[in-house]
Amino acid sequence: MTLTYVIEHMEEDETTPKSLPPWVELEYAHMIMLAGINGRVEFTHLSHNSSSSLNAQLALINEPAASYRVHTQSVMELLEQNNVPISRVCLLDPKAQIALSPEDGKIFDHFLFGVRSVSVGISGLLINLTSGRKGILGEYIEASYSSHYSGHCIPGDDPPRDRTSELRQLGFPSRHLGPMQMTTDTALGVTKQVVDDKVQLNAIPYVDSPTIIFNAKESVEMPFRYIVNGKEPILPPGMRELLHEDLNKSFDF
Repeated sequence: MTLTYVIEHMEEDETTPKSLPPWVELEYAHMIMLAGINGRVEFTHLSHNSSSSLNAQLALINEPAASYRVHTQSVMELLEQNNVPISRVCLLDPKAQIALSPEDGKIFDHFLFGVRSVSVGISGLLINLTSGRKGILGEYIEASYSSHYSGHCIPGDDPPRDRTSELRQLGFPSRHLGPMQMTTDTALGVTKQVVDDKVQLNAIPYVDSPTIIFNAKESVEMPFRYIVNGKEPILPPGMRELLHEDLNKSFDF
């Protein structure tokens, strides 16, 4: 059975820029890699302005990846069009009573994450641990699960703000991924490991709030939970470089 991961944009049409910021594009590209070659990712409810730009960026990926489609339709319109009942769609919701488990891969074939544009970038506050200075990365995404998954809060929000409520009201069955904030691509990767690879949620190796060290004087703390490979958090390809570039820009006067 093909598992489908739906990334629902929750802003009004045409309120996003003509092209998504580069860190958003890196996360979205990472999502279709993490979903695996047998998965599918549906990006829904994008503005007309941003959908063509995202399509063009994703088409450049040369790594093995899931199939994907970019839509201006909402998730509800897409489900209706494809005759998918709500009962087959799992909303990843930090307020859900039940944790995601491998058995959910038999109950659901669609897994829903919500994102929204806001004024704080994906990493929230970048903290220069040497000087104590802070910078803000960009001005776009609110995302989903816990920091990004399922609209739980915006990156950098402390405490997190509930952003899943609009999707929750539509009646989707729901599951949570634990108490810690995650970026949306991490949440999708965790979901894939649990429901497709049959790994228990608490058996996935994580690191919380890792420090990304660029050199002896520059580093940033990422206020999210990440899957780890060895001791290193798994970031989207190119994200480390983008963070360093943005950090340097933040301190240019």
